[in-house]
Amino acid sequence: MTDTGTLWVVATPLGNVDDLSPRARAVLEDADVVLAEDTRRAGLLFQRLGLARHGRLMSFFEHNEDKRLPKVVGFLEDGLDVALISDAGTPLLSDPGFTLVRACRDQDIPVRPVPGPSAPVTALSASGLPPLPYTFLGFAPRKKSQTEKLLKAHRDTGATLVLFERKSRLAGTLGIAFDILGDREFCVARELTKEYEEFIRGTLGDLDSVDLDLRGELTVIIAPAGATGDAGEDTIRELIDEEAGAGGKPKEIARRVADRVTGWTSKEVYALMRD
Repeated sequence: MTDTGTLWVVATPLGNVDDLSPRARAVLEDADVVLAEDTRRAGLLFQRLGLARHGRLMSFFEHNEDKRLPKVVGFLEDGLDVALISDAGTPLLSDPGFTLVRACRDQDIPVRPVPGPSAPVTALSASGLPPLPYTFLGFAPRKKSQTEKLLKAHRDTGATLVLFERKSRLAGTLGIAFDILGDREFCVARELTKEYEEFIRGTLGDLDSVDLDLRGELTVIIAPAGATGDAGEDTIRELIDEEAGAGGKPKEIARRVADRVTGWTSKEVYALMRD
């Protein structure tokens, strides 16, 4: 019996071609089939990266994933190696591929990740907002009611929220976020790793002071309630009063406050409570 091939899930650059790992380069060059959301863009990417493509390039996107699935699984069962890429970054994160990966796992076909660039993590790492815990929400829904429902479900988790949004909908989505989440810090990261990379910071309660007429790929980060970078003493006292209202022993209150901010330990919060 012929051994099955391997499905390789390969991360590609967000913009800067130097971010392609040597391992990813080797996998893409050696794969028998490369699955891509847009074969034209993938072909241009291979040119920019100077990759010698030996295998077949096949489209694999949201509206043909189910149709393509049996054929791709057939390739793998015949012993061919298949590489899955997205237009940029790590596949499956708001991109096609989950159905394929799950089918391979169910049929004991090897699936191997080749890690690399990821827009949510890249944006979060340089945003200046609390990095942990965080929840990635993918693209904001098109309908206002669905966006409201999504944000309400994550309003009280204490996690930083990360999502993708289109430029034409950015201001509207942040306005909905203010209505549902209240006044929180946010950061919009645009054109990550590209020449015009930019991080725009602000608060949801003061959107009028921020220029949201932005071009390029956008990743939005919204901090948890009460979270601030290196919060001042007045803010900490307000949070202490808020958490005290929820009950608990002083040290428990101090720990909860420290979890909501950066720049303060629970010991420092507790000391302030005793002043």
